[in-house]
Amino acid sequence: MKVKTEYHICIKEMSEDERPQEKMIRYGAGSLSNAELIGIIIRTGTREATSVEVGRQVLKYFENDLSQFYHMDILELERNKELSGIGKVKACQIKAAIELGIRVNRKEILEVKVTSPQSVADLLMDEMQYLKQECFKILLLDTKNKVIKVEGISLGILNASLVHPREVFVKAIKQHSAAIILAHNHPSGDPEPSSEDKNITKRLVAAGELLGIPVLDHIIIGRGTFMSFKQEKLF
Repeated sequence: MKVKTEYHICIKEMSEDERPQEKMIRYGAGSLSNAELIGIIIRTGTREATSVEVGRQVLKYFENDLSQFYHMDILELERNKELSGIGKVKACQIKAAIELGIRVNRKEILEVKVTSPQSVADLLMDEMQYLKQECFKILLLDTKNKVIKVEGISLGILNASLVHPREVFVKAIKQHSAAIILAHNHPSGDPEPSSEDKNITKRLVAAGELLGIPVLDHIIIGRGTFMSFKQEKLF
């Protein structure tokens, strides 16, 4: 009895213009599809699928939502029968590439001058909009409103005990900040401020006035959107 086999083309058998690495070298990384980028990261496929095809399987599993890679569970991928081409090593490779991208974005933050609420949102959106917990950060600014550093203050549901003026301004004083900007995310995706958000902001603005380190704004990051306390004239 003959076993029916499906013909499978290897990447080496593709024309040079179709091979992901050659395409990247010739046309740049921007010319590659998401599946091709994943294929380059994981390097090898399986007997049944090229690395690019494995990349397509991963994208299909996440319903083409690249934001899901931020919270990717390595063990979940490794054990998933739908993703036979992804083991622990390949899952770690993808996760490492995403983390590098995030760190590159953080480096760019430290070279930026804050000129508007939009500029703050642009700096933080990629990193914060998909977080599953509320994360409170402060941007420490110099006298020219350039970002000295971004400091994490708390992780979890915001309340006055977690975001205490002492914790916020001790970091600002150590970095000789001229001013600060508050920022946190709403996992729901809706940036509308809660009463607790307003209370915390009011306390920190008052503390900043006493210390001579003004709070210029408080930005709430939602899913692809944001809210500025300054813009909305909430303080």
